[in-house]
Amino acid sequence: MKALKVSIVVLVSLVVLLGLYFAYGLYINPKSPKDVVEYSSGNKEISIRYYRPFKKDRLIFGKAAEGALVPYGIYWRLGANLTTKLTTNQDLDFAGRILPKGTYGLYAYPYAENWVIYVHQNSGGLSFSEPDPSGIVMKVNVPVQSMEEPLEQLTLDFVDSSLRIRWDKTKVVIPIH
Repeated sequence: MKALKVSIVVLVSLVVLLGLYFAYGLYINPKSPKDVVEYSSGNKEISIRYYRPFKKDRLIFGKAAEGALVPYGIYWRLGANLTTKLTTNQDLDFAGRILPKGTYGLYAYPYAENWVIYVHQNSGGLSFSEPDPSGIVMKVNVPVQSMEEPLEQLTLDFVDSSLRIRWDKTKVVIPIH
C-alpha cells in the first residue's frame, strides 16, 4: 500500500513538473517569441498575433527530402507555438475576397512559386496538425517573391494596405483593404 502511495506521488509530481516545463517554454520564455502586429485605417483595425521562429542556419523553405524546416506542399501554421491569429473589427477585402469581421486562424501551404493561405474558424491552440477542413473560411493563392538578403526571423507586418510575410529569402504579400 505504501509503495502505491509513493508511486502516485511520484507520478503526480512528474506530471506537474512536465506541465510547468511546457508552460515555461511556451509562455514565459519561448524559443520563438510572440509578436503582435497591428494595422488601422479609419475605423478599421486588424491585429495579428504570431510566434517568430529563427532561421538558425537551417533550410527554411524547400523539399522535405532536403531537410527543409517548412517543406513545400505541407501544412504550416505560419509561425511557431500557437496558431497565428488574425482579428478584425470590420469586414475585409482579403486578397480580393470578403472576410467577415471576427477572429481567425491563419495557416499556409507554401510552394516554390506560390503559397495557399488558409483562413480558418479555429484561432486557438497549438495547431501541430492541420485543422478540420470543415472550418475553412477561405483560401487564397498568392505569389512568392524572392528577397536579396535573408531575414533571420519570421516577420509579419503591414505595408501599403497589405499583409507582408517574410522569412529567409522568401516574401509573400496579401492585399488587404
